[in-house]
Amino acid sequence: MERFDLTEHAHRRFNLLTGEWVLVSPHRTKRPWQGQVEKLPPETRPAYDPTCYLCPGNSRAGGVSNPQYTSTFVFDNDFAALLPNDVAAGAGAGSDLLRAEPTRGICRVLCFSPRHDLTLAEMEREDLRKVVDAWAQQTEELGREPFINYVQVFENRGAMMGASNPHPHGQIWSTSAVPVEPAKEARTQGEYFAHHGRHMLLDYLRVEEEAARAGGGRIVCDNAHWVALVPFWAVWPFETLVLPRRVVTALPELTGDERDDLADILKRLTTRYDNVFEVSFPYSMGWHQQPTDGQEYPGWLLHAHFYPPLLRSATVRKFMVGFEMLGEPQRDIPAEAAAARLREQSEVHYRAQR
Repeated sequence: MERFDLTEHAHRRFNLLTGEWVLVSPHRTKRPWQGQVEKLPPETRPAYDPTCYLCPGNSRAGGVSNPQYTSTFVFDNDFAALLPNDVAAGAGAGSDLLRAEPTRGICRVLCFSPRHDLTLAEMEREDLRKVVDAWAQQTEELGREPFINYVQVFENRGAMMGASNPHPHGQIWSTSAVPVEPAKEARTQGEYFAHHGRHMLLDYLRVEEEAARAGGGRIVCDNAHWVALVPFWAVWPFETLVLPRRVVTALPELTGDERDDLADILKRLTTRYDNVFEVSFPYSMGWHQQPTDGQEYPGWLLHAHFYPPLLRSATVRKFMVGFEMLGEPQRDIPAEAAAARLREQSEVHYRAQR
């Protein structure tokens, strides 16, 4: 009988954070592609776009004019998914079959830079540090609101991931309920801590570091305070997880050195992404922080997820359809191969090499 090989044979991998499984089918990378091909995004953009509603001084859709900001800029989302005002008394439904509950929140937009033509990959580290500081400041400010129980920091980059504007920006949605994905991670991390007395993600990081020392594994890049790796259970083709090296539960807890090193990791990782296919790499990324509801969350560790959709080229993406919607997630490229592909990329952006 042929010996089982993670890089060759179909298998399932367990996601420690969600408690769910992912199907891995390495042999499917050999199949021909006659599916949808995406259009490439524009290679260049102006530093200022008079039609962009996020550029300094321009009017937004709601009629408010942006200030002439020179660094990061935060404002309440003009088309917020959640609103802070009180809900109507008696709202909601409470039967066994039809359940609903009122919810509240505050949604904000964070412009990373006044320049329309930049991305995280092309920003300077000192400017990325300002983004990290803004994430931390917003988390702290919103988390103090008595009705806010979770703060979700995220970025959708590229039209392929639903970004409505190419100007470098992200969002902060703070919610009265703890969302589904962080709630799953709170449960799994708490259960592991109760059983082992250690943080699950730090134990997992030690496993990855041992694999790297042995000449393999899934680590992409690291520095004194952070590690970026392709998780063993990754679903998206070049998915990565960014982990701190010490116990920290939320962005405001980061020291100055940790914030500097986080800016460094963000720069290096996103540059590698862009260099894979020499395109501004689309992704959704976000931070999972400890909820702000005042409860104890033993075992919680701050971390970021990057979910990029590109699969074979700059124009071929992965879709979550069919079996993945009806059965369980599936991927073709093994996590180890994706990590090796990212590791081999230069940390000098391809535009700067021309």
